Amino acid sequence: MIAQRKDDHVRLAVEQARASTGRNQFDEVTFVHHALAGLDRAQVSLATSFAGITWQVPLYINAMTGGSENTGKINGDLAVAAAATGVPIASGSMSAYFKDPSCAGTFSVLRERNPDGFVMANVNATASVDNARRAVDLLQANALQIHVNTVQETVMPEGDRSFASWLPQIAAIAEGVGVPVIVKEVGFGLNRASVDTLAGLGVAIADLGGRGGTDFAKIENGRRPLGDYAYLNGWGLSTAACLLDSAGAELPVLASGGVRNPLDVARALALGAGAVGASGGFLRTLMDGGVDALVDQITTWLDQLAALQTMLGAATPAGLTGCDVLITGELREFCVDRGIDTAGYARRNAAAATAGSNGTTAGTATGSSNGHQQTGSTR
Repeated sequence: MIAQRKDDHVRLAVEQARASTGRNQFDEVTFVHHALAGLDRAQVSLATSFAGITWQVPLYINAMTGGSENTGKINGDLAVAAAATGVPIASGSMSAYFKDPSCAGTFSVLRERNPDGFVMANVNATASVDNARRAVDLLQANALQIHVNTVQETVMPEGDRSFASWLPQIAAIAEGVGVPVIVKEVGFGLNRASVDTLAGLGVAIADLGGRGGTDFAKIENGRRPLGDYAYLNGWGLSTAACLLDSAGAELPVLASGGVRNPLDVARALALGAGAVGASGGFLRTLMDGGVDALVDQITTWLDQLAALQTMLGAATPAGLTGCDVLITGELREFCVDRGIDTAGYARRNAAAATAGSNGTTAGTATGSSNGHQQTGSTR
């Protein structure tokens, strides 16, 4: 039963990716072009650091699958691509392993074929501390993702309907697992209140996991005979909205959900993400073209991201937070209602220059210009 569900998820996710209209709210984030901002390519680094972790690239393969023979093969191929390109990688939910240890190999292949990489295990918010440790041990994981997915569970025919235990259990896992804990949404987004709550639970990082990519409400509704939850398709906050809402939060944030190309990666980094995850698009490439095609895609993304940083004058991924960006459309309307000053994002370069002329480092000025109003905000 679990294996069939995992295979269904992959099939439906790939179908979604192939049928996508290609638009999401990242299209409402536009860099202001500065013709003389560019650097030499040799000055540019892709390395990023957050929560005491350093990655050589700000891109990762986010959680997808595992738990069946077919998904084990997919994980093996993803691990090969991660090893070839140096990107970190996350496992899909390991609940199937807790219920049936015989499927352990469908997850451990992520480490076996990527022995030196940064690997993240993945459990749900009801996992016991012992099971969370089992997941970390099986993958020799460098970090642990805890996924939260109330919308998916609600639509899933066999889903959970008890969520009150999640917060204390997340805190227990964060305290007892022995590696950094990342809490991630599966495509419906973490808002500022959620990120602040996680900061009080001992979590190290929040993966915002917003709307715009794979829609798990739609996937689970596709598994229902009557499809009677269709009205929840498209539920949630976009990844761009989550980044804007969470600016200045205590926890470092990662961005995933609806990342389609290197420009989306740059946009997410410019809005404050420490790194950016992709899954659905990478899965589609793997299924359609195989491992070599995925390696080529990731390599191209990294090369083009470095080119974008060079053009935009950002020596590091974090340097993109000093670039001016315009927020338009429905995303701007969201910001207005949430008390987020979009003008601050459009004038960051000038703010940094002014601060520099006053004897303040540009980095300090950029870091303080997070776009949130200092008055009139409910935060």
